Amino acid sequence: MKRGARPLTKIDGEISFEDVSFEYPDDRNPVLSHINLRIRPGEKVALVGPSGGGKTTLCSLVPRFYDPTEGRILIDGQDIREVTLKSLRSTVGVVQQDVYLFSGTVFENIEYGRPGASMEEVVSAARMAGAHEFITGLKDGYNTYVGERGVKLSGGQKQRISIARVFLKNPPVLILDEATSALDNESEQLVSQSLERLSKGRTTVTIAHRLTTIQNADRILVLSDNSIAEEGNHEELLLKKGMYYQLYTSVSEAEKNT
Repeated sequence: MKRGARPLTKIDGEISFEDVSFEYPDDRNPVLSHINLRIRPGEKVALVGPSGGGKTTLCSLVPRFYDPTEGRILIDGQDIREVTLKSLRSTVGVVQQDVYLFSGTVFENIEYGRPGASMEEVVSAARMAGAHEFITGLKDGYNTYVGERGVKLSGGQKQRISIARVFLKNPPVLILDEATSALDNESEQLVSQSLERLSKGRTTVTIAHRLTTIQNADRILVLSDNSIAEEGNHEELLLKKGMYYQLYTSVSEAEKNT
């Protein structure tokens, strides 16, 4: 953190990438190259493209899990390297495929999103995440111990607890990193409904595994060869008959055959 860093203030949720490049220091291979991108407050943006195209890395730069090799990232005009990490990471909520639950109670795992929250606030967050019903069906309800890494819960249940955690945190910026890709169809539908409620009114960046889940995004970015190869909404990109069209049609055919 830079000396004299100040808290991030007046957050509407605009994210700007200015000539951002990134490479991991251990292999020096470029992952992102000269990315210029502005995401408007409240905009829903989806990232698609082949594995290794830099989708997760791009998202990881926003909460500063890594810093760009070149260029800078701003939230509402404020360089994220010049603000405190605490204020930055309280601004950004992340829901990942691999859910992190610790060996405590359901209540404690949700409260982790905003330490000190009341039971009423935790229950409200769980209701919004579609988790309250299954939680109250557990032996000890919100006082049920979930086991190491949530071993006593199903994948869909763990994911809805992680979403309740973000509801409680209530951040203006949301990153969804293939949040439903490891779930069965029924759990995916329930979690997708929760994520739709969570993203309402927030700047949301979604890394998509199943392209059918991001057709209603305001803007879709196709990442390839370390840069943004295409962008537009679903209909616009299909009409271009470029990379997105090829990805979408190949995935659709694969899903038909399963």
